Amino acid sequence: MAPPPLPLFSPSPKPPPPPPWLHGPSTQTQNPSTGPAAPPAPDEAAPPNKPRHHSAQPAPARNTGSKTAAKPLTAGVPGGRTRRAVLGIIRRVRSLELSDPPGPVPAPARNNDAAAAVPFHLPIEPREQAREAVEKGKARAVPWAAARDEGLKVALRREKKAREPTRAEAELEAGELDRLQRLARGMGRWARAKKAGVTDEVVEDLRREWARGEELAAVRIVEPLRRNMDRAREILEIKTGGLVIWTKGDIHFVYRGSNYQQNMKHSQYSVASVQNVSPVKYNVHRAQIKYGNEGEVLTDGNSKGDDVIQENDQSVCGQKDEEPIKGTLYEREVNRLLDSLGPRFVDWWWNTPLPVDADLLPEFVPGFKTPFRQCPPGVRPTLADEELTYLRKLARPLPTHFALGRNSRLQGLAAAILKLWEKSLIAKIAVKVGIQNTNNEQMAWNLKHLTGGTVILRNKDFIILYRGKDFLPGGVAQTVIQREAQVHDEQVKEEEARLKAVDSLQMVGGLSSEESSVGTFREYQDFQADHVHENTENSNIIELEAEKHRLEKELKDQEWKLSILNKKIEGSNQALAKLHSSWSPSEQSADRELLTEEEKAMFRRIGRKMDGLVLLGRRGIFDGVIEEIHQHWKHKEVVKVITKQNQARQIMYTANLLEVETGGILIAVEKLTTSHAIILYRGKNYRRPEKSSSSNLLTKREALQRSIEVQRRGSMKYFARERQKSILELKRKLRYVARQIKYRTPRS
Repeated sequence: MAPPPLPLFSPSPKPPPPPPWLHGPSTQTQNPSTGPAAPPAPDEAAPPNKPRHHSAQPAPARNTGSKTAAKPLTAGVPGGRTRRAVLGIIRRVRSLELSDPPGPVPAPARNNDAAAAVPFHLPIEPREQAREAVEKGKARAVPWAAARDEGLKVALRREKKAREPTRAEAELEAGELDRLQRLARGMGRWARAKKAGVTDEVVEDLRREWARGEELAAVRIVEPLRRNMDRAREILEIKTGGLVIWTKGDIHFVYRGSNYQQNMKHSQYSVASVQNVSPVKYNVHRAQIKYGNEGEVLTDGNSKGDDVIQENDQSVCGQKDEEPIKGTLYEREVNRLLDSLGPRFVDWWWNTPLPVDADLLPEFVPGFKTPFRQCPPGVRPTLADEELTYLRKLARPLPTHFALGRNSRLQGLAAAILKLWEKSLIAKIAVKVGIQNTNNEQMAWNLKHLTGGTVILRNKDFIILYRGKDFLPGGVAQTVIQREAQVHDEQVKEEEARLKAVDSLQMVGGLSSEESSVGTFREYQDFQADHVHENTENSNIIELEAEKHRLEKELKDQEWKLSILNKKIEGSNQALAKLHSSWSPSEQSADRELLTEEEKAMFRRIGRKMDGLVLLGRRGIFDGVIEEIHQHWKHKEVVKVITKQNQARQIMYTANLLEVETGGILIAVEKLTTSHAIILYRGKNYRRPEKSSSSNLLTKREALQRSIEVQRRGSMKYFARERQKSILELKRKLRYVARQIKYRTPRS
């Protein structure tokens, strides 16, 4: 008899029976912990070998071993009756058991039976974890148990960031703010900010509105400042002195203030007055104090600039101590670093910190030159692909250091970048938006040659410069240069002492006057003068030979491609000739009707006002077009044909061909906005042709093939001309390289 199945999915206060795969056929014994067993059913009381159902063949005898008992759990399981599959089933059963609510503790068993002593547990987990679970007396939490705890849900919910009140909400009363917002809803006129930001023209437009007696003035923000409307609000409040009381989409409504009439004489805002508004403005003020007059602070060896910085730091020390410390340590360090580089760019369209305005830095720095560089021994100066990728990822979260809007005269910016590289590996420069004639390629080229750095990224928005592996700070570079000069002087002195010693020995001992330069400094100098220069010449000749070989190979490839194009053009000409052979245009009739000028003007006026038209597509004139024109003439005397051709010669050829093929009279060719209209009159003696389609013209399919071939041939002719130009240019370069090789080759 097979054991009853386990109640896996129904919680029960009774302890579960022992699993059958642990003790095999002993499960048929009665469990004393479950009380007296119920009387067996009539079918179950029968012996195992007796068939239950009356049939012709007796049922086979059942084996009550462990394999038969384990069949309900292992049947259909991937892996069959392996131990791994059984252990997986045990894990799932135990997780379901532990997820049920705890029931009453059963009474201890009276009989020390082997079946009752076996617990429903296998040592799948380590013994230490099992012992801890038993000591705690708590079931193991399932993964989804945390979702049932509502209190935990509330605790894990993301908290919304507290919204900081604006200046208008902090300074104006609630009733006054509501009145101004209702007044702003009825405004239908606003000023438009420029792409460069809130410029002086926009500020003057707002002040002009306030001068008319209006309390509010609106301004529409455009890209890129529209991406950060909070920053746009700050800039408006800084430059105008008003308060932004409401924002609707991309429009800011600025309130002039209750004391505007008293401050009318202060038309221009000053940075010093902005200092008390925002902590960022203090940084702008301090930087402008340093760099307002000259760019001497940017030079490293200028002690006068250092004295100016020290005096300015002492002058603003009192103000700095009075203000509370705001921002994290990183933000304060970044602001301090940018303050030491130059004045800030107030119209910056992203969040703080504000970058340095590179256009306010000096154009020329006295005594500036590209810094000395020296790569450490054994280090390759170029960047590998992995290093370039790493540097680009490193530069992404960094704040923008400079904002640039001019292409040349960047010595002041280069000096600031060199100063920044002493603290940072990367200099991140933003290209200003809305300034005409800016070229980021020219900017990057000038900065690269002024600083000697490496451009790792350049696009229309940013230029990122890496200082390079051979970069040396100012103090280190000066030390290296001085040390090399000292070594050279020592070598010269040693050579002079050696020559004096040799002369004295010759005079005393009567030695030979022939001098030997083996192992001397003079030998090194001779080697540098002879062999290094010779190697340089040889390398130049090798490079020219390689360039000549490359040009010859490219010339051969271009000539081969040109021959292929010429063959394709010949094939296209043959296909067009075959199509044209089946097309025979009609001849002009000698008996033509004559119209007066008044009649032509009337038909022209009628044709211009007509709504119905015939549109000529890329197929041109074929039999279907002529049939459609006759369909129009069936109800009207005038037809209007629209063509998209641009050249006057093609348009007149199409108009004359339509006149001949249809037998009508050409009234006029009118110029429309994007096309031309051909107006045709059917004539006073018009008779509908017997055949609706013309047999002498191309069909619709043939006309499409002709159009494709014409377009294909024109494209191939264009590329053939371009190939011919490139071949001529390659031949010119090849002649120049051959002359260079001839002149530089030493004559024997």
